Amino acid sequence: MRSAISEQQSGSEENSLSEVFGPDEELIQILTPFGERVSQPLFDSWIDDVDSAALLALYEDMVVVRRIDTEATALQRQGELGLWAPLLGQEAAQIGSARALRSDDFVFTSYRENAVAYCRGVQLVDLVKVWRGVANSGWNPFEVNMATPAVIIGAQSLHATGYAMGCQKDGVDSVAVAYFGDGATSQGDVNEAMIFAASFHAPVIFFCQNNQWAISEPVGLQAVRPISDRSPGFGIPSLRVDGNDVLAVTATMRIALDRARTGGGPTFIEAVTYRMGPHTTSDDPTKYEDVDLHAQWAAKDPILRLERHLEATGVLDDAARASVKEKSDEVARGFRAACHTLDDPEPLAVFDHVYSAPHSGVDRQKRQYAAYLSYIEGGTR
Repeated sequence: MRSAISEQQSGSEENSLSEVFGPDEELIQILTPFGERVSQPLFDSWIDDVDSAALLALYEDMVVVRRIDTEATALQRQGELGLWAPLLGQEAAQIGSARALRSDDFVFTSYRENAVAYCRGVQLVDLVKVWRGVANSGWNPFEVNMATPAVIIGAQSLHATGYAMGCQKDGVDSVAVAYFGDGATSQGDVNEAMIFAASFHAPVIFFCQNNQWAISEPVGLQAVRPISDRSPGFGIPSLRVDGNDVLAVTATMRIALDRARTGGGPTFIEAVTYRMGPHTTSDDPTKYEDVDLHAQWAAKDPILRLERHLEATGVLDDAARASVKEKSDEVARGFRAACHTLDDPEPLAVFDHVYSAPHSGVDRQKRQYAAYLSYIEGGTR
């Protein structure tokens, strides 16, 4: 696996991101930005079953989740949501990896993996409950085998490692997956998780979406070598893949999953992609992003890449294109309507589920707040 990682020495701090992290050919790539299929003998066999119908399904997934993302961003701009973390540009990394999972695998993510949640079967309305401020959590993790998003950067890597160790003790071949960004790799939690995973040979996959930005900090400021170079120091092999190539992502994820299921232990995947939008809707990337760099990555758009391939092979005809558009329009309408149906919770509900058992301190605060609400509603002293 390490052969997939470039050994090119990094340059000075003045180097651009592309110079620091190398050109596309240093990544595992099966579909070029022009939609051309590249022969990769080490990886082709892992996607032999991905036929034209499966490719079209992956394309539909990516189009639909981009539409969901666009709709959520619009809802935030219209005051319907307090915040949203866009995934624009990262559709292939999330769809390609998530569709490779089994239903009994367990996923731990950050706040940007809404495409992963879509693949796991999370109800669309549950994606926005927290961002609309009407719930403390989005969904029941055990109904879809996916934890609700971790806002504490990198914390989910520890949760995934612990879950994977539990799978070992249960004697099952389920795998835990931790999704995080390039910025999270500088957090202690991620490094500690890799130490435990390596030491206990845990069946966990660390899936890093290197989208080139930790909020407004470019990845080159925190990593002078490819991020995939880090995990081998902990004893975890790594793969560095073109994160805008849904086929390459699927192949690498399947390799890592097979390795974990058969006792091989953890794997680290660096999916090199680009965050085409803001960090969140409260961010303005025009203040720090280079316009030319943005244009370079726009040319590598993951959806356009697969679209070109499907058009060249005759799979994406007018009927198929119309079907995908109809599906994305339908999902967007349902998503918006569901968001508008969400009611504000009762004020005292904030005290529910703070602890798993009754707690006198919380009960006291609840009584005090109830008295306060009664006072302001009654308007008397």
